Amino acid sequence: MTRYFLLAATTDDDLFGGFFESDTWAVARNLAIFFVVVLWLATAYWVYKDARRRVEDPWLVAMAGLLGLVPPFLGPIIYLFFRPPEYLEDVHERELEIRAMEARLAESDLRCPVCRGHVEPSYLVCPICTTRLKQACSGCGAPLEAIWQVCPHCATAVPPAGVTLDEPITRQQPGIR
Repeated sequence: MTRYFLLAATTDDDLFGGFFESDTWAVARNLAIFFVVVLWLATAYWVYKDARRRVEDPWLVAMAGLLGLVPPFLGPIIYLFFRPPEYLEDVHERELEIRAMEARLAESDLRCPVCRGHVEPSYLVCPICTTRLKQACSGCGAPLEAIWQVCPHCATAVPPAGVTLDEPITRQQPGIR
């Protein structure tokens, strides 16, 4: 006796009980699509706002915003790779700090290296702590800069301000007496 088994054809409705045609599935699907669209628009808005803080050119800001919109979720990642490394506010602040430092360095406010007292460019010694600031010319007595080899006022040769050979160089080495 041969038995034939009849296999019933099953459909998707039978497997999932009609879940994909139910109202629950429609609500879940619509909510998921809504949240994905909101996330996509939020990332595009973030790209636009970030580009406005980092880029001065309005056309480049618009292009960055468009890049955040057009390839969904890939555009913000591409923008992250190519955006400027710092905000415009930080760039302007750094430029102001550099200008302020340059202005401070450009001031002719000379100070004594020992007591930080105010000295004039023509002083040979500090009037406060008597530290020798400059060497005097042997010909005319004008103050000389340390790197000058000749006096610009009287053309007298300036002797090197090094150690003379007449004086012995003695130095204490640690541990040797």
